[in-house]
Amino acid sequence: MSVLEGLEGKRVIVTGAAGGFGAAIARKFGAAGARVLVADLDDVGARDVAGSIEGAVPAQVDVTSPPQIQAMVSTAMDAFGGLDILINNAGTTHRSGPTVDLDVKTFDAQVALNVRSVFLGAKYAVPHMEEGSVIVNTASIAGKRPRPGVVTYNATKGAVLTLTRGLASELAPRIRVNAVCPVAAQTNFMTNAFGDGGLTGDMFDKIVGGIPMGRIAEPEDVASAVLFLSSPRSGFLTGVCLDVDGGRSIQ
Repeated sequence: MSVLEGLEGKRVIVTGAAGGFGAAIARKFGAAGARVLVADLDDVGARDVAGSIEGAVPAQVDVTSPPQIQAMVSTAMDAFGGLDILINNAGTTHRSGPTVDLDVKTFDAQVALNVRSVFLGAKYAVPHMEEGSVIVNTASIAGKRPRPGVVTYNATKGAVLTLTRGLASELAPRIRVNAVCPVAAQTNFMTNAFGDGGLTGDMFDKIVGGIPMGRIAEPEDVASAVLFLSSPRSGFLTGVCLDVDGGRSIQ
């Protein structure tokens, strides 16, 4: 059985799906024959991605807002008649630098987008999910192996890991809950951390030097892991935080 088998007709929400990991995840679900709601605050981006997936539905969503998460779930229910898979992928980071220089508003915004959104997604989606449904959260290897300069990001992704395990314990055996922990990838996400151009120069070399596989992650790497955790092939896995890190966590 390929990873894509067993996902045809599944009804899926992917947040943060206008670009990066989320867009790759949404498109891969579409290729598997799933019905996908492409959710993002970036309405134009969500529409562009949805337009590339047969039968996909775009939704502009602020994932930190309870009413908007409720509306997102309602949109999926109305469009698909149910919900089988929730991918809590939306997240952000901040410009790398000393913690003492970090603005408190930036800290609060990261907690809201990286942690609150996962809680809200589960809170409002789970009542509509039947036995055999799946939640996959995008955490980060930074939640296990923190880097200096992005302490708030490290902390929020560590919280996502704990949320994942707690939900897995609470919702088993009816619903499986897992997470992926990617290493750095050259997406727009890196612009937030390192400025225009993203991950380049000495910092790029330093990060790649700590990855045994000799490269950073690609969105397709993460999408493949997410689909595996969503598929029947991982049917006995729950509470797992799958490292998609090229071996960084073993260094």
